Amino acid sequence: MTDPIDIHGSCAPGFEAVRDAFAANFTEAPEGLNEQAARFSVLVEGETVVDLWAGWADTAKTTPFTDTTLTSVFSTGKAVMAILMATAVEAGQIDYDQTVASLWPAFGAAGKQDVTVAQLMSHQAGLPGFSEAVEPSIWFDAAAVLDRLAAQAPMWAPGTASGYHPITVGYLANEVYRRATGRTMGQALREDFADLDLWIGLPESEHGRVAQMRKPTAAPSLGTIDPIKQAAFLDRGSAPGGRGSTEWRKMEIPSANLHGTALGLARILGVVANGGVLEGRSVLSGGVLGQLTRERIHGPDKVLPYDISWAAGLMRNDGLKVFGPDAAFGHYGWGGSMAMADPSRRLSAAYVMTRQSPHLIGDPRPKRLLTALYDSL
Repeated sequence: MTDPIDIHGSCAPGFEAVRDAFAANFTEAPEGLNEQAARFSVLVEGETVVDLWAGWADTAKTTPFTDTTLTSVFSTGKAVMAILMATAVEAGQIDYDQTVASLWPAFGAAGKQDVTVAQLMSHQAGLPGFSEAVEPSIWFDAAAVLDRLAAQAPMWAPGTASGYHPITVGYLANEVYRRATGRTMGQALREDFADLDLWIGLPESEHGRVAQMRKPTAAPSLGTIDPIKQAAFLDRGSAPGGRGSTEWRKMEIPSANLHGTALGLARILGVVANGGVLEGRSVLSGGVLGQLTRERIHGPDKVLPYDISWAAGLMRNDGLKVFGPDAAFGHYGWGGSMAMADPSRRLSAAYVMTRQSPHLIGDPRPKRLLTALYDSL
């Protein structure tokens, strides 16, 4: 087909349908979603077979989106957060079954003394947001966030159900990681995976590479609203605000503000796809990889209106079927970004974009691309 837009990058023979689907996301998307830039990257057995990008990095359409453009991927960064936590388990610094309070005694207050690291990572801790009103600026004071969450009673009995922690899980996991390893997740990502162009806490020197986002035209659907969902998503202080994008980008929020490229995301998800190996380097043993990816809880989520199988920080494809047809693992981000890994195919992929949709999970644009990808295998 003749591309109606300028598509850049590479597509290996046999994957032409993926390129067609990528083009269709610009020409056949719902009204408004075609005003965007996007990138889709796929690796099989660690080799790049698809890496396509198109569009403009700015809303004025003066700066092309390129292979060095960074995109905010919101909760897709939780997949990277999960892999980083697994590296600390691999190093013997953390055990998924140990209590959070064993590393951080203050966290054990108000009935949280038995919450394990695995339960925290699988959204079972009962802390999806603040139980009392806060100002949005609190998120720029990590110590204040951690003090409040450590003292707060859980909103349900920990370990009995999952309830998606949109932002809080990043602060909590980062604190566990810092206490166990002596480094923050942002520092570890820069030091241990420096060539992947992924950032948790973006230095101001890199801000010129960041694409402008276009927010969704509608709010996401959360189903019937209750106090738990209200705290997670809808209170005035449920998300950072009041300091501007520069300060937000510089903060380390592993759950919400990772900036990177689709290729970088696909490469690091290759650790899950390829038996713990990243392009020849052993990152996770088979035993730790199994601990990372095994089901921790499965059932109706108390925040997201889905029946979800959670691993230790990764969404499992069981039931959702938003990562292709096979057993796979990954995470979606607010507005449409996605990173996934399919160990049975040794395949990893990621999608980033600048035009957000209302979808929290299963945006139709990456789903179209994954359908074309699996049809091409």
